[in-house]
Amino acid sequence: MHITLLPSVVAFLARDHSNFIDGAAHISVGEHRIAVIDPATGEAVAQLRDAQAHDVDLAVDSAVSAFQNAWARVSPYQRGIALNRLADLIEIHGEELAQLETVCSGKSINLARHLEVAQSAVFLRYFAGWATKIGGQTMTPSIPSIEGEQYTAFTLREPVGVVAAIVPWNFSLMIGVWKLGAALVTGCTVVIKPSEYTPLSLLRLAELAIEAGIPAGAFNVLNGRGQVGQQLIEHPSVRKVSFTGSVPTGIAVGKAAMAANLTRATLELGGKNAAALLADANVDDAVARLLQSAYVHQGQVCASPERLYVHRSIVEQVTQKLGAALSQMVIGSPLDEQAQFGPLANKAHYDKILGFFQRAQQNNQVIYGARAVERAGFYVEPTLVLATGKDDPLLHEETFGPVVCVLPFDDEQELVAMINDSPFGLTASIWTNDLSKALRLIPQIEAGTVWVNMHTFLDPSVPFGGTKASGIGREFGSAFIDDYTELKSVMIRY
Repeated sequence: MHITLLPSVVAFLARDHSNFIDGAAHISVGEHRIAVIDPATGEAVAQLRDAQAHDVDLAVDSAVSAFQNAWARVSPYQRGIALNRLADLIEIHGEELAQLETVCSGKSINLARHLEVAQSAVFLRYFAGWATKIGGQTMTPSIPSIEGEQYTAFTLREPVGVVAAIVPWNFSLMIGVWKLGAALVTGCTVVIKPSEYTPLSLLRLAELAIEAGIPAGAFNVLNGRGQVGQQLIEHPSVRKVSFTGSVPTGIAVGKAAMAANLTRATLELGGKNAAALLADANVDDAVARLLQSAYVHQGQVCASPERLYVHRSIVEQVTQKLGAALSQMVIGSPLDEQAQFGPLANKAHYDKILGFFQRAQQNNQVIYGARAVERAGFYVEPTLVLATGKDDPLLHEETFGPVVCVLPFDDEQELVAMINDSPFGLTASIWTNDLSKALRLIPQIEAGTVWVNMHTFLDPSVPFGGTKASGIGREFGSAFIDDYTELKSVMIRY
């Protein structure tokens, strides 16, 4: 069933959109407008004004003021209460937020409802639970006493200050919530810069934050193209940058942050994630789960598997069953509740994926798919290709799309070498019924997360981040606290 947009969503799309600064909508001083395009139709659904340097200054100044005053005076307990209220409002306005995400990103309405919006509330409640549990340690120094004096020492965890959070277009609301929750619960304030492709759900969230009791200035949103993020990173009052996005952009962000003022940075970057099916893997179960994890949101998930290494004894079974399953996927509008596979998120990404398709077709690698779908919008077929060998570029270049490349292997030493033969190290998975083999392989795999008989799923209690070119720092668990606080040591002689 193709759903009808809520009247509140239609009204929100029709607004003159720009920024959210100091607790209210703020129209940019600039006149340049960016069209927000619905990937399902290729048509503009909203207009956005590009933020200017003056807007960046206003947003950061507002965050500084809130950090030093309003948010600083909120007790840890009350911070947790406010974040839980915001989680309540996310659930109450869930359909509205889901529809905004779907219209901007091309994400299935089912995925927007049951993953993005639902998990935004779950993650926010997890962060809220840390509000009263962030603390330091006490210790007894071994300094010798000369005249009977004694010594004690302790550490404090203090918020770093204003956080610049730069959010990608694939899960704008949820990734924005990850950064917002981590910043606010530690006592920081935040200025979020969404992608210009998907700016609207975070603008709506900022309005809900005020309703939840989060003070004006604690959560600001700046919209526009890349120069807005650059100005934000380089602002002298920004104390931390949290970036999620591509490796090339992440490297540029990290360099800019260091050059600005040795500004600390957390970088959650891309991956060319491997899934390894050992000889004893349950093929039917693995195919069903990989179909979900590799092609969810048209493969536009940083953690999803793009490299599929399959033991030679089962590779024909796996490719036949996976290809057959892909041929049965229902391609349709993301607002159609029956559709299983929707459009890519934007025209630039669509063109990039078509380039990968062309290369696969030229090399006669296609098992299934690798074609554009003849309809309005940015639709392509879910795609499975066979690698020409271990050096095939399709095994090494991140597509960030619905392109899975398969290569058979013969022994596990060869498998580990192929998995690690990548500049990336975000995630990997092992599919086997032999727990001993899995536990022996896990320490050898260079990845921030290794799953067994599953892939892509995240939980707020489990730290997430990458090794090698896939990033610096961790999100979730208790690990995020280190990245949003400074550790202060105190020593007392008495």
